[in-house]
Amino acid sequence: MFDAAELAAARRAAPARGLSVVATLEELSGLAPPAFTARLGTTLHYPTATMQDLHRWQPDFGTLPFAEANRTQVLLLRDGEGQHRLVFGDPFDADRLAWAEHRVALPFTWTLAHPADIAAWLARHEEGLSAMEGLLGGAAVTGVVASGVEDLSFRSISEHQSPVVRLVRSTLYDALKADASDIHFESTATGLVVKYRIDGVLVTIASPTGVELAEQLISRLKVTAELDIAERRVPQDGRFKVSARGREIDFRVSIMPSMRGEDAVLRILDKQHLADTARGLTLDSLGFEPGARGLIRRFAGEPYGMLLVTGPTGSGKTTTLYAAIAETAKGDDKIITIEDPVEYELPGVLQIPVNEKKGLTFARGLRSILRHDPDRVMVGEIRDAETAQIAVQAALTGHLVFTTVHANNVFDVLGRFVHMEVDPYSFSAALNGIVAQRLLRLNCPHCSATLLPSAEELSSAGLDAEQARGWRFTRGQGCGQCRSTGYKGRTAIAEILVLTDELREMIVARRPIRELKELARRGGTVFLREAALALVKEGRSSLEEINRVTFVA
Repeated sequence: MFDAAELAAARRAAPARGLSVVATLEELSGLAPPAFTARLGTTLHYPTATMQDLHRWQPDFGTLPFAEANRTQVLLLRDGEGQHRLVFGDPFDADRLAWAEHRVALPFTWTLAHPADIAAWLARHEEGLSAMEGLLGGAAVTGVVASGVEDLSFRSISEHQSPVVRLVRSTLYDALKADASDIHFESTATGLVVKYRIDGVLVTIASPTGVELAEQLISRLKVTAELDIAERRVPQDGRFKVSARGREIDFRVSIMPSMRGEDAVLRILDKQHLADTARGLTLDSLGFEPGARGLIRRFAGEPYGMLLVTGPTGSGKTTTLYAAIAETAKGDDKIITIEDPVEYELPGVLQIPVNEKKGLTFARGLRSILRHDPDRVMVGEIRDAETAQIAVQAALTGHLVFTTVHANNVFDVLGRFVHMEVDPYSFSAALNGIVAQRLLRLNCPHCSATLLPSAEELSSAGLDAEQARGWRFTRGQGCGQCRSTGYKGRTAIAEILVLTDELREMIVARRPIRELKELARRGGTVFLREAALALVKEGRSSLEEINRVTFVA
């Protein structure tokens, strides 16, 4: 037991140390946390709880909501016998104990636990909770202006007085937890619809009612992004930052006028997370099948030429190029990139962001890069004829060029460059290979079950019963792990065209695409639809998902 002299010494020393009495007492005692908690409980005649006890007991958030528990560091749990335990970490905080006794109108037993154990328990349970719960039933709302980088945490959300600010912050907070790439706020006749883009698909999250709420929420976003709140007739773009999970996260804001008011879309750019990902980024981690990985590595290892990656927005083109660069960067080559924006920060690589307001376009930046003695160059996207011409010339003059272009498949790329008036001979001579890729959602491993498709479903996918014989048709049923979507995670599939001399001759002769496809198939090219069907055959994805992403052949 602690004696009266030790308790008095802790009370006297606490103000000078800037610590609570309980933290000062623990420091003076020199005891390990479990021993300190047991000794303090014996001294003050409180039962104690270990971390194992806390995890074994069940929380009663219905009586003491998580937000209040997190703010006060007091827990209400049910033990193995169904009895309530009010768990606290500081027995010397009389105000907090009085609040807890008044707040919980149920019979309970005071139980002492180490403050660090309580904090760890709260952090663990925070991962499974939605900050938006309980925030959508508010009445009158008012906007509050904040400046600088906002702190985004469960505690900061619950402590703010404005319902609009709490709704905005909770939406951002939950989106980060759900690994969403975008947040959509869509105005309706009755209020607002909130959607997250998760694994490339929009998921409706909430539908708060009230036209006034919708207007004030959009105004709040405008203020945060430093946009004109009075302008409601033209689109506006801005950005802001928040501090969450110990790092700063960027949000790009797009405001668009609509028939019902204004809509907003927020793109989430967690650069620190991307940087952490980039350090371990490899082609293996993206999910390409072995043959595709080998071809991309071969293109990335050539001494000169051009590697083109194509696909729609959000198909992972830039990530594939980063992985190829990261695998081949050994420190003995000068690698320069020009991007809009710089998504990943790669060590040992000079990365230049496009700044069109200052006149730094892809074409102007690429022209300057070639005077900077590079060995390898990455152009984030070829958007115009000038950039295309310079990129092709760079590939023909001893540089290895990595770049992307928007097209549906490897053969449509050829038409894009012809449309940009690039000489077919120069283009085919510069090109090493083209990669067309897509990202497919994978069946959730926690809730997948065998689900045989009907004859109509097989037909809509371009299959018949004989072709699908022996396939493992599975589909996620929806569970808490996948947010009831049936899918968890994505993988990349690729269609790769290797430029042979025969193909180059056909491109220069401008032969029909049909003949190019036949020659590519004979050369071993696997088309996107075939790669997608292989995932269905293995039970890793569903017919519904591959029909969403790829054309039926």
